[in-house]
Amino acid sequence: MTGHIVEREPEAEEAADTGSAGAVRPRPQSLMLAFLGRFVLGQDLRVFSGSFIDVFARLGVSEQAVRSTLSRMAQRGMLDRRRSGRRVYFGLTSRAVDVLTDGDQRIWDAGVVNLDEDGMWTLLSFSLPESWQRQRHDLRSRLSWAGFGPLRSGLWIAPTVVDTSAFVDELGLTDHVHVFHARLGAPTQAAQVVNEAYDVDDLAEGYRRFLDRWDTADPAPEAPDDLARLLLLTSEWMRLIRTDPRLPLAYLPDPWPAVPAQELVYDLHRRYGEAATRIVEEVVDTLPAD
Repeated sequence: MTGHIVEREPEAEEAADTGSAGAVRPRPQSLMLAFLGRFVLGQDLRVFSGSFIDVFARLGVSEQAVRSTLSRMAQRGMLDRRRSGRRVYFGLTSRAVDVLTDGDQRIWDAGVVNLDEDGMWTLLSFSLPESWQRQRHDLRSRLSWAGFGPLRSGLWIAPTVVDTSAFVDELGLTDHVHVFHARLGAPTQAAQVVNEAYDVDDLAEGYRRFLDRWDTADPAPEAPDDLARLLLLTSEWMRLIRTDPRLPLAYLPDPWPAVPAQELVYDLHRRYGEAATRIVEEVVDTLPAD
């Protein structure tokens, strides 16, 4: 079983609580997305609702919270509910597959370390009616996910070439957006623009907290087994991925903490993956998707 996920719509994810020493208590939806991406995406199966309850109980998530999360995701068109006898099973919708696959590619194909140095930038300007608050929120969310930062009011910028046509068209904003690809000219410095459009210090601090929590002899001591550790690891990494615009490494302070953090995630994923899969195969009740 493969696949990991980052929900590409930031407003859909609940914020995590951060405790002492960088410990993060992911919300049930974040854990659910981690589980679906790792053990359901690409498997053509449905999972018994009681199995979700059993899995997340080991992470201290109540039955009520699990059922509420499943119901909410079904209402949002992410899960498809089917009954078999007296049991209810949940499978991925086509929308969920698209979202999970997009996140999977972001984590494992693109990664957070961007070595691009071709010097091309993407600028996107937009002008929307004042009453279009929802459209403005959706556009900003998608721009953030695509690696843009706000440079001026109505002007967002990304230090790479970004194809915005798909999500701009999906949002129905083609007539309200202008996109340019350009290079910086003197006296503008790339590092200056990056620091104006992004909170680089806050992003770096997030990776340092992640390393403090996971780069230890006994990471996530609250987790009872490798399945719990894997879900916590993925959920917390998802939270960082959501806020990381993948800025080119050449424009960032050296050393950049995302580099060792990403290596650590890959290493821990390999360490926990086999045992986590065995646990899922033993305790999770599934049916074929069709």
